[in-house]
Amino acid sequence: MNEHKVLLIHAGGYSQRLPSASAMGKIFTALPLGSTVYQMLDLKLALYVDFPFHMKPGFLVTCADDIELYSISEGESLIFDRPGFTALAHPSSLLVGTTHGVFVFDESQETGCKELEYRKARCFLHKPAIEKMYSSGAVCTKRSNASGLFQDLDFSGSKVSEFVYTDSTYYFDHGTATQLLVLFKEISPLDCEIDAYGDFLQALGPGATPDYFTNMKNVTKEVAKLVDVRKKLFVLLKGTPLTVILLNNSKFCHIGTTQEYLYHLTRDQKLRAELGFLSEAFSICAAQPPSSSAACIIHSLVAPSCRVAPGSVIEYSWCEAGVAINENCIISGCWLTSGLQVPPNTFMHSLCVRINGDLQFVTVVFGSGDDLKKSVGSPLETENLKFFGTSLKRCAELWGISVSSLDFSGDQSDLSLWNLRIFPLCSDLISSVTLSLKMLEHLSGKSSGHFVKGVQMVSMQEALSYKDITEMLKFRQHLYQEIDSNKPKETVGLKTKEF
Repeated sequence: MNEHKVLLIHAGGYSQRLPSASAMGKIFTALPLGSTVYQMLDLKLALYVDFPFHMKPGFLVTCADDIELYSISEGESLIFDRPGFTALAHPSSLLVGTTHGVFVFDESQETGCKELEYRKARCFLHKPAIEKMYSSGAVCTKRSNASGLFQDLDFSGSKVSEFVYTDSTYYFDHGTATQLLVLFKEISPLDCEIDAYGDFLQALGPGATPDYFTNMKNVTKEVAKLVDVRKKLFVLLKGTPLTVILLNNSKFCHIGTTQEYLYHLTRDQKLRAELGFLSEAFSICAAQPPSSSAACIIHSLVAPSCRVAPGSVIEYSWCEAGVAINENCIISGCWLTSGLQVPPNTFMHSLCVRINGDLQFVTVVFGSGDDLKKSVGSPLETENLKFFGTSLKRCAELWGISVSSLDFSGDQSDLSLWNLRIFPLCSDLISSVTLSLKMLEHLSGKSSGHFVKGVQMVSMQEALSYKDITEMLKFRQHLYQEIDSNKPKETVGLKTKEF
């Protein structure tokens, strides 16, 4: 293996918590910056531009759906030159720690007031319960004389505050990479999902234990072989040093869920100011200007007389005259014709799919608070799943069908909104959006009876398996040409088949 410096971007899972990133990948998530718009990959490269100069040969691993901002003293740098693993850490509330990785340090090591500190970790906890953080000694205290550090944490005004150090980006050296490559060749072909954070970092530090081997809580798909692979990784990595760079004046922003995405792009005024996020990025928007609690419009055409409520995000979409987007909505890849209204708290994403050689379109809609990961073990339990906050049993009644007729794709012992076949396939993009909105009208009581008849339905799971990225990019290119010409054009007469 040549001694290179490599950036690895972790984008595991199906992005079920932000499905608009599923088809293209989280790292290509559009951000409200630039002309044309920058994507998460551009921001990551900009944030890490200085790292290679202070790295020995090795690998830098980062997530595709988070942003790390930090302040350090002039003349200081983040240095990745130690053997084993070196990880960045950010002070976070205990609640944030339950959904991220948490570092544990020896009690003898006190946290100072410096913006940048290098520490040896005793062990690493992956998405631990709060009780586990306390029992493991992960909870730290910071007094009020911290010279402005930890300023972005909500400590409720307490003079003695409790927090944990959570993970983000980490590095491992060339020697460790060589060892991992030898193991990979031994266990190939790899037929289970290894977590780039939990399965590697939990094996590190003198306090690492094998307790996590059989914990499948955060596994996308449970596979029996995973336990054996974890054991092999543990044996290989046990004793490998885990250095942690404490960034005591830092902010870790995760945008991998619908709620986080909406908050950071529209309501997080501090982040918007720090990164220069715009309310309107590479778009033509003749709608009413967004308020201080801004809407966010990215690479889209929004016609006059449209209403876009605060707290909503529109990306790669075309909204004709009179369209109304209510608050807290995500509209992605859609073409909404005149007069359509999108209810509050709606996630809407259109995909191009190709089935048996035929190009078709599907628009998936969910409540922005729906849990797409929640699953039940049999059709008899589907009433425990909620769509737009309403039980599937009640949804079926409002749609004029029986709950027993609801169909699911994939594993029939793992039923969820993700594999629920309720989204109609259409021959054009406009019809796809219109039919999916009609389905929501039934839930609000504005329509009655079976919302579609004789139309093939697919799930989000199936839509991804059939996705035609080339055609989706054609639509984005069509929008680009319209926006780049800097003159809005009438949508009348334009047909989906043109792109």
